[in-house]
Amino acid sequence: MEFANDPITRRIREAAGRGTLSHALLFSGSGDRIAAAQYAAAAMECQGGGQKPCGTCPACRKVFSGIHPDVITVRDEAHKNLSVDTVRQIRADAYIRPNEGARKVYIFPDCTILTEQDQNVLLKIVEEGPPYAAFLFCAENSSVVLQTLRSRCVELKLHPAVTVEKESSEAGVELCRLLAAGKRGTVTELMVRLEKKRLDRDGLAAMLDQARTLLAAALLAQYGQSPEGPDAALIVQLGKRLTKQRIMGTIELLQTYRGACSYNVGASHVLGALAVELEEIL
Repeated sequence: MEFANDPITRRIREAAGRGTLSHALLFSGSGDRIAAAQYAAAAMECQGGGQKPCGTCPACRKVFSGIHPDVITVRDEAHKNLSVDTVRQIRADAYIRPNEGARKVYIFPDCTILTEQDQNVLLKIVEEGPPYAAFLFCAENSSVVLQTLRSRCVELKLHPAVTVEKESSEAGVELCRLLAAGKRGTVTELMVRLEKKRLDRDGLAAMLDQARTLLAAALLAQYGQSPEGPDAALIVQLGKRLTKQRIMGTIELLQTYRGACSYNVGASHVLGALAVELEEIL
């Protein structure tokens, strides 16, 4: 997932942790906007006790699997543009309380199909809708969204994939390869190499985010969701090598150390402690 290491992930997590994540978000830019919207939806529905989204609770797993009953992706396959009747149905549906989640979340994956009339119909529900309703809009260029609607949203601009901290992302992939291989001592060797390279807290956070993303995908693979992308084979290998309980435990462990990156803790101390705990999993 290209979005995994985008700085926007931190903003979403921190806002969700404070309870200040806006009910109206506009994801723009050339990154993976739909993945970002899904991530925000998971943060809104997360039932975990720590960082949101935790990626392991039933709500998070349903959101990332695309089966959460209160997270609706808005499409209209029968028309080039979203019909105004569909938008009016969404407006009416928003007043029906969530089935099982804390929020009723509507994801609009392509705002170019929203006509001016559609957006004007949405404007009132975004402004005055029930407190549990949330609206997540995706548009490469935010100018396709009317200023009146755009001004009601918090815009989160995604970075192109080429600007992601590539080396840290690759370290996260390598960590997962070592976990999949199950050879004792290799994780410690990796952490020592990273310490010698003077990996900073931001780089460490990016590495942990990438590893958690792959492990979450491995967990979903065990539930029958076929992985895609360049790391698909690794994801399958992780799913075969580690039990559900071990994957969930590892995700929680990485999440704990990811949280340490937000504080004034030296990256070398985190790397050393993490190596000890991960070696026990192998």
